[in-house]
Amino acid sequence: MAALACTIYIITYDDFVRTKNIFSSQFGVIDMYTQNQSTVTEFILLGLSADPFIQVVLFHIFLIVYMTTLTGNLLLILAVRADKRLHTSMYIFLSSLSFLDICYTSSIVPKMLVNFLSAKKSISFTGCAVQFCISLFLGETECLLLAFMAYDRYVAICSPLHYNMIMSTTVCFWVISISWLTSCIAASFGTYLTFRLIFCGPNTINHFFCELPLLLRLSCSDTSVINNLILFLLPFMLFIPLLLICISYIRIIIAVMTIRLGKSKAFSTCISHLVVVVIFYGSAMFIYTRPQQLFTGDTGKSVSIFYTVITPMLNPLIYSLRNKDVQKAMRQLIRA
Repeated sequence: MAALACTIYIITYDDFVRTKNIFSSQFGVIDMYTQNQSTVTEFILLGLSADPFIQVVLFHIFLIVYMTTLTGNLLLILAVRADKRLHTSMYIFLSSLSFLDICYTSSIVPKMLVNFLSAKKSISFTGCAVQFCISLFLGETECLLLAFMAYDRYVAICSPLHYNMIMSTTVCFWVISISWLTSCIAASFGTYLTFRLIFCGPNTINHFFCELPLLLRLSCSDTSVINNLILFLLPFMLFIPLLLICISYIRIIIAVMTIRLGKSKAFSTCISHLVVVVIFYGSAMFIYTRPQQLFTGDTGKSVSIFYTVITPMLNPLIYSLRNKDVQKAMRQLIRA
């Protein structure tokens, strides 16, 4: 998978950079790009704790969480692909979300696990840029995907007779493709503007991965352009999708309240999606809508765990526990 490959690149590239820096210091070789753009060649990630014992404990906890995330999401994808009854837009969105979560958590957690057991908890300048781009791209994609999933539930409940026509598999695949493409463009542009800044002073990040607010605080150049970009993109990538989700569920509640029978079944198809939305959007808005001067690493990294680690693990559990069709498909898959 793309994110897994990039994760391996991030980890192995750091070792390459350290070797290159030793060679450069011995023979006077100078990286012209680094000289022109920044004097910082690597960042130090403080992680979640400085206590060696706690770091070992956290390593085992997050390793279990990561393996659970990979296993649960992979099983969900395979179950949807194996059962032809699940080849509808709802489950196509769900399997796409699972694939997205695998990539998202794989762009962050493996490097965090390595740093838990490393004496020097560093990430190279380029490795940080790659991690930043992937996590930003996948985070933005998930925002859009959750919004389209809410609209899918709205059409299914409020216009069931027209559901197959409005949310056909073709439309579903186009929506998913547009979400990935739009987020990729936005993340690439944001990464370019962020890492063309000059980092000439402190290189210590009080976090477990390269998070935008903390990177901007380390820069010793003007960050007004990237700040303006954030203000421009936030409505499209965060507020408008959240507004679409709110409107969809308001319409769903109104429609369901007029139904005499089957209210609990209708609500049960939506409650799992709402749980994911509250966790993901709540933590993401806390990070990216706060003024930079109010952002602290200790608070930020605690909140970031929810949308980078917890949500990808909970998604397959929440959706499978609330959906009998998925449970049946998973049981058949495991028995096969």
